[in-house]
Amino acid sequence: MTEPSTTLRELTGMPDAPASLTGSALIMIDLQNTYTRGVMALENVEPAIEEAARLLERARAAGSTIVHVQHEAGAGTPYDTNDEIGAIVDAVAPKPGEHRVVKNFPSSFVQTDLEEHLRGAGVTNLVLAGFMTHMCVNSTARSAFNLGFAPTVVAGATATRALPGPGGVVEASSLQSASLAALSDMFAVVVPDASAVPD
Repeated sequence: MTEPSTTLRELTGMPDAPASLTGSALIMIDLQNTYTRGVMALENVEPAIEEAARLLERARAAGSTIVHVQHEAGAGTPYDTNDEIGAIVDAVAPKPGEHRVVKNFPSSFVQTDLEEHLRGAGVTNLVLAGFMTHMCVNSTARSAFNLGFAPTVVAGATATRALPGPGGVVEASSLQSASLAALSDMFAVVVPDASAVPD
């Protein structure tokens, strides 16, 4: 089997440089307590939160537009934003003046004011961090691309979990790698960690 040598981004001449924090929007996707424990606990979630916190601190210093996204699925679910389980993790909690989006679908753009907010802020470059890589990060990055934004995904600030598959369990590490590779083929620039995102 031939080893892959290029991506669709490269074949079509799309930019491969990550967005700078200055002049961009940092989208913090679903960094909620539910992913740190219990049925929705993610593999390597704590290092991902630490990386997201470093990114958030730098974005604040750079004066970036900052958006915090929370998934809401109702009372009694792992995504109850009115309960502690659905709250944003303290280490990356919003500060006054930072925009908050509550969503009900995997994409942060569906039936929310996110696009309107970003257009109003005059930003087209987005830096994405959060959970889960294969689900809401993936969906948000694809929506952003389709709407004409230029997303950069910070791999080290994302995480996912093992899933049942038709051939057996898909381990979290495999799903993480495959999800990021699929995004980097066309929809986003994917960088390993926050240090790869320029100020």
